[in-house]
Amino acid sequence: MQIQLSLELLRVVEQAAIASARTMGTGDRHKADQAATEAMRQVMDHVPMDGTVVIGEGERDEAPMLFIGEKVGAATHNQNYNYPAVDIAVDPLEGTNLCATGAPNAITVLAASEKGGLLHAPDLYMEKIVVGPSCKGALDLDAPVIDNIRAIARRLNRDKEDLVVIVLDRPRHQKLVEDIRATGARIRLISDGDLSAGISAAVVGAGVHAVMGTGGAP
Repeated sequence: MQIQLSLELLRVVEQAAIASARTMGTGDRHKADQAATEAMRQVMDHVPMDGTVVIGEGERDEAPMLFIGEKVGAATHNQNYNYPAVDIAVDPLEGTNLCATGAPNAITVLAASEKGGLLHAPDLYMEKIVVGPSCKGALDLDAPVIDNIRAIARRLNRDKEDLVVIVLDRPRHQKLVEDIRATGARIRLISDGDLSAGISAAVVGAGVHAVMGTGGAP
């Protein structure tokens, strides 16, 4: 059942990616997001699960579909079968601006777990630090930037000057950028898509060692 469900969920993100790809470069970020969302929602109804969206397109009153708390999966139209209960986190199109302008790194995203296995994140902004597994347990969101940079460098056996930190290019991050550069670490500013950046930070050899900043919780 787990293997089958994984393949079904893969098909969900695949169809969302195909739908949004057809809008690539059109300059319409809303059209791109709508195409991905509608495709994802349509395919998801055929997945053999009793799913609940815990991280989605927003609160119920703000999103037409895939909103937080929405029930998805085959159980919504067939209650005569005991489908597995699954919590779902989705972003049908991470990087809507990237897709609309034809830039790289837009992706469709879905995470799934057993019921209760995912954080129920409200639609708000949160402070974030993303690092690879070798830095697990070494960082503190409340610590000064210099302390976290030192901890990353120590765990990776690198000098601070060899670290590359990705930060979203936003006015709210001006002080963060100054603090990171003051440590000697280098910064790669990106316009959108901190989820893709986070994946890069978690993969050895990607040339990215951390992502820092404030961004959307979902």
